[in-house]
Amino acid sequence: MSGPLIKSTCMDEEDIDRALTRIAHQILEANHGADNLALVGIVTRGDLLAKMLRERIEQIEGVRLPLGKLDISFYRDDFMTHFAPEVLGTDIPFDIDGLTVVLVDDVLYTGRTIRAALDALMDIGRPAAVQLAVLVDRGHRELPIRADFVGKNVPSSSDESVRLFLSSVDGKSAVEILDVDPGGRAGAAPLGSKEEVE
Repeated sequence: MSGPLIKSTCMDEEDIDRALTRIAHQILEANHGADNLALVGIVTRGDLLAKMLRERIEQIEGVRLPLGKLDISFYRDDFMTHFAPEVLGTDIPFDIDGLTVVLVDDVLYTGRTIRAALDALMDIGRPAAVQLAVLVDRGHRELPIRADFVGKNVPSSSDESVRLFLSSVDGKSAVEILDVDPGGRAGAAPLGSKEEVE
């Protein structure tokens, strides 16, 4: 059984590396350094990107930021009607109260994932501020949410899926535009055997 048709590759591994390095510099510039910062990635790809960002920030600034991952499965506004959530687990091993938390995700689309992430984060603590870093902004917002740091803007249509693949879990690193299967929904790349929806 063949998968969705790949229409184009809009970022290769070098493009992703350059974008992450640029985002790391932008985060440090916007916050005047790394003091009081923490990174929290949204599973299943945002947490991997957050780890990569932490490595770059450590190389640039010499500071190892607190790092966490956020599972938003039960905060989604569609989990009761559209899919059975796979619980992957939130792991934020530090107190977020008073910190500037940079939420990290792979592809910003409707904004609903980020709304769910904000709800989940506020149930954990009260950060001083929340900023958003995404590798790709594909447009089509349904909620008033905007990223503070964007690797690349990728215009796309609603019948396309923009997906990040990373070598650590997929065997390749790329951002690809694919056709959505008939009756399917745009979403993130499968991790293992499960399909994550946007």
